[in-house]
Amino acid sequence: MTRAGPGRPTGPTAAGAAPPPPSAGGDGRDAPRAPPLAAGKTLSTNEWLRWRRLLAESADRQPGEPMRAADWAPPPEASAVWAAEAGAGGRCAMAASGGDALRALLRAANALLQQRRYHAALAVLKGFRNGAVYGAKIRAPHALVMTFLFKSGSLREKLKSIAQATYTHSRNLAYFVFTYKGLMALQSRLQGKKIPFHSFFAACIGGWLVFGENNPINSQIIMYLLSRILFGLSRLAVEKGYVPQPKQDPFPLVAALVWGTVLWLFEYHRQTLQPSLQSSMTYLYDDSNVWHDISDFLIYNKRTDSK
Repeated sequence: MTRAGPGRPTGPTAAGAAPPPPSAGGDGRDAPRAPPLAAGKTLSTNEWLRWRRLLAESADRQPGEPMRAADWAPPPEASAVWAAEAGAGGRCAMAASGGDALRALLRAANALLQQRRYHAALAVLKGFRNGAVYGAKIRAPHALVMTFLFKSGSLREKLKSIAQATYTHSRNLAYFVFTYKGLMALQSRLQGKKIPFHSFFAACIGGWLVFGENNPINSQIIMYLLSRILFGLSRLAVEKGYVPQPKQDPFPLVAALVWGTVLWLFEYHRQTLQPSLQSSMTYLYDDSNVWHDISDFLIYNKRTDSK
């Protein structure tokens, strides 16, 4: 415990720095002088005792005899404590400065996002972001299920396949949204207004550039869109009056034709179907024709080599 009193130091002049050397007193002797201290700073009990000893020893020196640096320097442990306090204070100051800079940057970014003149360009950037996020959210779970159900190989190979499929889907969708929204903004700026042809033209260019490569990911996306396009065009034809409104729900007939056609293709022209659809139908319709015992009849789909 330490306490302040008349003539008693309460802390270092600056954290981590030794107090100044003593100066000569009125009798010509160099009396040890406690350093001026910042408010709220205190010396430890050992440091205070050392200062008291130096004061007592100063009376035994001859007039004019200087004190040695070792006599007035604070003990090493005090310097270490002061240095640690200085370092902590410096780190706190740096952290506070960094926090202020970050808040200023966020305020500037938010102010920029509110500028209407940059809205079109910023919408393109956010479209890129949304495309990347949505592509990853859609592809990752699908690739996870399909890979572990139908693909063989080590765990490393399966995880690599999932990551590659997710990356490809996410990247392509981000590129397409960026291209589409960029071309839409450009056409609208050049013509001064937005017309239906802009959407068709921008999407055609984006589809050609981004999804033009024939690979499994792009193939699945195109087929997904194709089925919905056919449904959408059918509804549009009815709404526009090009096709009379059916008296009964046509969905049962559509379901019958779709399943009849796909199973006919699978049985007699299997190579025309997309690979993932072939794998699914093989599991459902071909693998269910083969078993050896109860293990691969109920528990497993196929017997392992060890069996």
